[in-house]
Amino acid sequence: MFSTIDTHSHIYLPEFDGDRKETVHRAIAAGVEKIYLPNVDSETIASLLQLAADFPDVCIPMMGLHPCSVKPETYQAELQIVKQLLFQKKYAGVGEIGLDLYWDKSTFNIQVEALETQCAWALELNLPVIIHSRNSTQEAINVISSFAKQGLKGVFHCFSGTKDEAQQIVEMDFMLGIGGIITYKKSDLHECIAGISNEFLVLETDAPYLSPVPYRGKRNEPSYIPHVLSTLAQYRNISEEKLAIITTDNARKLFSKK
Repeated sequence: MFSTIDTHSHIYLPEFDGDRKETVHRAIAAGVEKIYLPNVDSETIASLLQLAADFPDVCIPMMGLHPCSVKPETYQAELQIVKQLLFQKKYAGVGEIGLDLYWDKSTFNIQVEALETQCAWALELNLPVIIHSRNSTQEAINVISSFAKQGLKGVFHCFSGTKDEAQQIVEMDFMLGIGGIITYKKSDLHECIAGISNEFLVLETDAPYLSPVPYRGKRNEPSYIPHVLSTLAQYRNISEEKLAIITTDNARKLFSKK
């Protein structure tokens, strides 16, 4: 068993209300030393912070407004809540933030505004950003690039873009978050990241979503990280132990302030 880090998990959501503490203990038993918790919006803050308080050495809170929660009537108030919390308490990163053109294209302009606002806060606080970019990877790169030139760091979580987009991301000195998708037979993710150095990869689950094989279609959880590690190691012709060391070190660097 190797020490790993789940860089992106939502185990504070209702899907885990029946066995949340057991889920954390299973993760620890599977070698997961840290579970990073990106926020969604104001409705998820209380449960996220409670989990972080229950397991302060394992469950690490982050704060941000998810692009799917950027709505015309509420996003400015939601951003103020995020700002107040970010500037009064220590968080490991600003997230989950970004763009989503899968669910609602009509809010694109205010999604960009929310993303730029939160990237500016991350720069001010010297924190990494956790980027959601569903059906919008290139658009997110376009927004992030100017901030990256100013020193912003972060991770494109659940990376599922093209080979060219992967190259653009690492050229900004950002990480790629690799999760359960790498285990899917029809996924070409391993080909899209084939030319990317291991030093730019971190592991994640995005629990409760995107469970790896053999749990696909069921609730995901951090204890399934070894399945992601195993598949990724096979594709990259490297031992699981060595890849675990590299990706864990990458995650530690990502979340340590410069």
